[in-house]
Amino acid sequence: MNANELERRVGELMDREAIRECMNRYCRGIDRQDEEALRSAYWPDATDRHGAYQGSAAGFIDRALETLATRGERSIHNITNLSIELHGRQAAVETYFLALQRDRDDEGRPRAVFLAGRYVDRFEKRADEWRIAARTVVYDWMRPLDVAEGSEAERFGPRTPIGGTKPDDPLYALLAEMRMAQATRSD
Repeated sequence: MNANELERRVGELMDREAIRECMNRYCRGIDRQDEEALRSAYWPDATDRHGAYQGSAAGFIDRALETLATRGERSIHNITNLSIELHGRQAAVETYFLALQRDRDDEGRPRAVFLAGRYVDRFEKRADEWRIAARTVVYDWMRPLDVAEGSEAERFGPRTPIGGTKPDDPLYALLAEMRMAQATRSD
């Protein structure tokens, strides 16, 4: 392998890792209601076809954050199989997901659902950054779940800390600590 081939392969690996990290930011953003992380996964002119919603990604984010803030109780998105087909500065990406969601219906009754499906995304690399340019969410499985009664403290028992939204989730304290330590080392 010559130097040019090595450079090409390393560049491809870096592109694939940037796409994976973008998908992780999306999951963190939606689960932690972290608007900055969520918006950073999409280009400003991106589109999203997400269940009943079809339109701009910015519109989806606004709608999702409003719904989660008013009716959402907890969600967790896990991404599994990730297939990335690079085409220059674009990529066709299929990412399988499993999602558990707990929220309240229009009458305020708790409900929970298990979803499985795929994010079928067209990614674009602009400057040196990969983000979603167009997303279609494909649903492969949906199952309503029984809703456990009681408060989260009762349901989780001694299992603490309980995950939360930004800035209350323990992740954000860790990130702040790490950034503070880095800033101190830089001075």
